[in-house]
Amino acid sequence: MIHSMTAFARESMATDQGVLTVELRSVNHRYLDCTFKSPEALRPLEHRLRELAGAAMARGKLDCLIRLQGHPTHGGELRVNTEQLDRLLAATSLIGERLPGVRPPSALEILQFPGICDASEHAEEDLQKCAEALFRKTVDNLLANRQREGEKLAGLVLDRLLQVEVAVVATRELLPALMQQQRDRILTRIGELNIEVDSNRLEQELVHLAQKADIDEELDRLQAHIGEVRHTLEKGGPCGRRLDFLMQELNREANTLSSKSIASSTTRNAVDLKVLIEQMREQIQNIE
Repeated sequence: MIHSMTAFARESMATDQGVLTVELRSVNHRYLDCTFKSPEALRPLEHRLRELAGAAMARGKLDCLIRLQGHPTHGGELRVNTEQLDRLLAATSLIGERLPGVRPPSALEILQFPGICDASEHAEEDLQKCAEALFRKTVDNLLANRQREGEKLAGLVLDRLLQVEVAVVATRELLPALMQQQRDRILTRIGELNIEVDSNRLEQELVHLAQKADIDEELDRLQAHIGEVRHTLEKGGPCGRRLDFLMQELNREANTLSSKSIASSTTRNAVDLKVLIEQMREQIQNIE
């Protein structure tokens, strides 16, 4: 399946410590880049969550926000770390001696200092287990959203690809008539000038001009790249980088068509090709 790198998912669950919520937001990125914002009690879990994200996704910038909303009617058991409290009080006392004008911290500020007030170890372990389970569920939701969005992107790319193929076929059909028109125009011009021209030299020059304007190889390569894009989309998986490379190759051939153009019709077709290729490239930037 084709996955987009742009998606959002949110899941919540009730725990003994309060309502736990996990929000995941992903956007396109060259590689997998995970950022976490979580309560202090869940910080040790971040490495494990990063591993889970890496197992589920290949590319994308993933922002993870974990919130814990405590119960309004009751709170969990608070445990004061007396050793850390003594160290903090000694430090604040020393600061007070050196800087007499500094306001001492309030009791609430001391409780908020890291390491002073902890929940029980058992409660933290339970909370971390709940957070990991909820993260897994949210990742599954995110992947489903990325897949749905990826299918839409693949459809848009295939639609533009079909238009590219139509333009390539139309350009190939124009070639014989355009080459003949070029030959007739040169011969007519020579006739108007009423000059004698060596027939062998004239044929050599006409062949040389035909070779310079020949775009069969470019059209063949365009057709091959079109087939490779289709094959890549059918194969699925993380293929955004390969598709982006194929867009570069398609654009290169379209530029060559434009530079070799000998008629306004082929110039228009080349421009249409470049517009369609750019539209595909914009969609492919979001494919994993």
